Amino acid sequence: MTDECTDPYTILGLSPQATQDQITHAYRGLLRQHHPDTRDLTVIAQAAASDAVLQHVLAAYAVLGDPTRRATYDRTSAIRQQDPPHQPRDNHRRMTSTAYPPPIQVGPVRWHR
Repeated sequence: MTDECTDPYTILGLSPQATQDQITHAYRGLLRQHHPDTRDLTVIAQAAASDAVLQHVLAAYAVLGDPTRRATYDRTSAIRQQDPPHQPRDNHRRMTSTAYPPPIQVGPVRWHR
């Protein structure tokens, strides 16, 4: 799993319509699979990756396991999907245009003792 995957439903492998029992079942299965006490100790190279996955699973269940936090997440994710992506303003073009002179003009600086 990469850091780009922050959707708790995707991390647990569920749809947003999942019941609380399905969320708990998926969480416990992933916890058993990636927990340091239950995973295969012969594969040391995968330990760091498994630790990262475990952290994502714990964070996802912290959101989805609590009905109040899940409702808040669902509400905010629906709003995020409806909003158009932010378009950055092109300030460089505006500032170099002759139609819009810069707000402050600075001349040479002279230091006097």
